[in-house]
Amino acid sequence: MDLFDFNGNEEKAKPLAERMRASTIKDFVGQSHIVAEGTLLRRAIALDRLGSCIFWGPPGCGKTTLANVIAAQTNAEFIKLNAVSSGVSDVKKAVETARNNLKLYNKRTYLMLDECHRFNKTQSDSLLPAIEQGTILFIGSTTENPYASMTPAIVSRCRVFEFLPLTTADIKGALEKALADKRKGLGNYDATVDDDALTHIAVTAAGDLRTAYNALELAVLTTPPDENGKIRVHLSDAEQSIQRKALSYNEDLYYDILSAFCKSLRGSDSDAALYYAMRLIEGGCDPLLVIRRLIAHSAEDVGMADPNALVVAVSALTAFKNMGYPEGLLPLSEAIIYVCEAEKSNSVVMAKDRAQKDAIENKDDDIPKYLRDNTLGSKEMKAESGKYLYPHNYGGWVKQQYLPDSLKDRVYYTPSDHGFESEVKKTRKRKGKE
Repeated sequence: MDLFDFNGNEEKAKPLAERMRASTIKDFVGQSHIVAEGTLLRRAIALDRLGSCIFWGPPGCGKTTLANVIAAQTNAEFIKLNAVSSGVSDVKKAVETARNNLKLYNKRTYLMLDECHRFNKTQSDSLLPAIEQGTILFIGSTTENPYASMTPAIVSRCRVFEFLPLTTADIKGALEKALADKRKGLGNYDATVDDDALTHIAVTAAGDLRTAYNALELAVLTTPPDENGKIRVHLSDAEQSIQRKALSYNEDLYYDILSAFCKSLRGSDSDAALYYAMRLIEGGCDPLLVIRRLIAHSAEDVGMADPNALVVAVSALTAFKNMGYPEGLLPLSEAIIYVCEAEKSNSVVMAKDRAQKDAIENKDDDIPKYLRDNTLGSKEMKAESGKYLYPHNYGGWVKQQYLPDSLKDRVYYTPSDHGFESEVKKTRKRKGKE
């Protein structure tokens, strides 16, 4: 604390989410699959042997908090940068500091990089040698899939830990603790939050503890005390603080309606699907959840029978994000009707399941030599590349083995006779695939 900030005003001014941030692994909320007793990460932190790693997960699930816990519990220096606002010069400065810490004090340095997926190749390259040599222990934090959004050279030198959205129970427990905590939380406000209000905040936060803390703090601070000076937060206060209405149905009925919506899509009943979608949304369900289910079913139940169904469903998602409620319900309704009325085929999901099963149970990476990347290979490998038959030289298609020998006779995708797939079937038959 600042010597001149006698009353701790700077600390009090911090949002509840910042004040309640865990400082020890014991106080850390959720992610038991990676921080429970006996897990690799927990042991590495305890022994101060954690190497470079990437924390990947949705907002508010504890990525930055765990990095801070590591900083507090290990005998190391800690430098924090944000990939959005930091450049190559900042990285070089951090590396130089780390090098000096190691040489002069035999102390390791962690570099915590928020939004690490925003680092471009030049920035990543400036950091790579320091990670390889162990000068810097890198902790990247990202909401994006690092395997797709980050430089492979960085990812390959880090252990990736996937964080999951916090459960409703995790969030509710953290909120109860914040209400009781007189030092960092809201314990001095003499506030009581009705159980249904607390549950509503925990559920609506959708796995994001920061959102839940913000909503709870807003509800407590804006609810006037009664004649006895006590603050009582009701469900209506919680709804306003998190800006979402409580569901007008219980949890069992919610899942029943959602199930009925999905089965109506599959059963081509657009009237029923529209009704259940509106029942969900008007009852307080996030419309984006309805659209996500619609997108899944456009591939699972319509699939190649009408590939446009997926395009229409994804367009509804884009439109809703841009238009919001209620106008966004129009493209959503159009997409629901399209998916319902489209020809149906489950060939895509069946093909996916078969291929996934082989990928897990019958791994075979003995790829035919003429399909491999032989650009930098030996003379013999480059000669193998010459055996590749370029389909466009043969009118767009030529018979050629693509799967490894052990899987060469596998058939994952079998088109149905419905809609566009009937044309696909004819094409495959003409090519001798059927």
